[in-house]
Amino acid sequence: MPYRNYTVQEIKSKLDAGESFRLIDVREPREHEIVHIEGAELLPLSRNPEWIESIPHDTEVVFFCHHGGRSAQVASYLANKGHTNVANMLGGIDTWAEQIAPDLPRYD
Repeated sequence: MPYRNYTVQEIKSKLDAGESFRLIDVREPREHEIVHIEGAELLPLSRNPEWIESIPHDTEVVFFCHHGGRSAQVASYLANKGHTNVANMLGGIDTWAEQIAPDLPRYD
């Protein structure tokens, strides 16, 4: 697999340590309104032609979605285009809410 997978615990540790990376939510605005991770950028997958080419090569970028499928698609696409600093957050925001922030709402 040409991109990295992080667990939600690894992402939480990176955030707590103040590591420099972009955390990008590829869910849709309706989903983002229900629940989101503070500080994450919303770049909906449905609008990827507007933003996909602007993803930097020199900064680590971690993508997430609801369960990890859409974000894995984005990470794979970018890795296949030569990006070496892209990653996917396994389990998405659903696992984040379950394991890291149980006070956050969850949805189907």
